[in-house]
Amino acid sequence: MSLLPFLRRKEAPAAATATPALLRGWSIEVMPRTAEKVEDLRALLPPGTRVYVAHIDGTETADMVATARRLAREGFPVMPHFPARSIADRAALADLVARYRGEAGVTEGLILAGGRREPLGDFHSSMQLLETGLFGDFARLHLAGHPEGNRDIDADGSDRLVMEALRWKQAFAERTGATVALTTQFVFEAAPALAWADRLRAEGIRIPVHIGVAGPAKLQTLIKFAIACGVGPSLQVLQKRAMDVTKLLLPYEPDEVVEALARAAHPAIEQVHLFPLGGIRQAAEWAVARTGGAPAVKVPA
Repeated sequence: MSLLPFLRRKEAPAAATATPALLRGWSIEVMPRTAEKVEDLRALLPPGTRVYVAHIDGTETADMVATARRLAREGFPVMPHFPARSIADRAALADLVARYRGEAGVTEGLILAGGRREPLGDFHSSMQLLETGLFGDFARLHLAGHPEGNRDIDADGSDRLVMEALRWKQAFAERTGATVALTTQFVFEAAPALAWADRLRAEGIRIPVHIGVAGPAKLQTLIKFAIACGVGPSLQVLQKRAMDVTKLLLPYEPDEVVEALARAAHPAIEQVHLFPLGGIRQAAEWAVARTGGAPAVKVPA
């Protein structure tokens, strides 16, 4: 008998939970350097899993395009990031789009402002990228959502400018007929996300939401990312968890927040997007265990 029974890893939730319905169709994000550590992503991800390719400043464009090409070759829908503040000008954007399209067959993209404080060149917002018309033949465009606000945009802590931008994006979708969704920053509790989804509907914003959730990870890792990404209200959840010794020594798993979101069944929230902060394998195995999905190929014994 273990002297520390509280350190045992929790079993996957029972099938009676609401989680599988919300997790169905989950997507995941990778970086070139983390993806290259996985020999064959088909051994981890169910067929048809949408995989976002993060745009990391300092990473060669060739490496990001190569990651997209490899994912497409393995049969996954690929959605690279296009961060406005990291793209110098229209010519650079056109070249990036052409490379993803021509070399990797990309037809989807996440269009966002990006994490740089100062723009590299002409662009500072996702709306400017959309206005170029260079994504006109993309089958699907996702846009960034911030359930807990974004002080890079609204420095006063309000959501005035963020909501103004979302109304513009709703009008863009209606005007162009583009298939769009809002992929959000990760959250660690359901309440802020549900309140934000209510606010969207009240503002007339009908764009479907793909809610961001952190995959299993060490608590210290999550706190580091939460501080860096400015998820203030949710950070309090992690800090409270850090004060509980029975949870401090266990890896965080997002069962509680996903189950709460699933039970709420908010009409604006369409599915979950996983940020594999503790590793691609850990995030994928967590999601597969809770949906009954299966990788496309068997993992060698």
